[in-house]
Amino acid sequence: MTDHLLIESGGPQTGPACDRFFGDAVRLAEGGHHVVLFLVENGVTAALPGASRGVKTLLLGGGELWVDAFSAAQRALPAADLLPAARLVEMDDVAAKLLEPRLRAVWH
Repeated sequence: MTDHLLIESGGPQTGPACDRFFGDAVRLAEGGHHVVLFLVENGVTAALPGASRGVKTLLLGGGELWVDAFSAAQRALPAADLLPAARLVEMDDVAAKLLEPRLRAVWH
């Protein structure tokens, strides 16, 4: 199976396009793929409780949620305010993930 890193920079405020992107992540996870959803820039707001049904569904389906620590800090979002499953990461973590064999990355 292929691993997927889906990168969201716009967040729920961008509307239906974000919902469709999160839906893609859910379908990949349901298909047995390992999925990491990485939220960066304004996308980090999707890690707030109740902000995105798609994120919650992805987590229930076994996907991972990574949140850019710098973007969260710039928006005054401490880890305690994010979903419990959210993992604050640095760009070094993302760079290492991008170098993994069998990884497909998509930026939205």
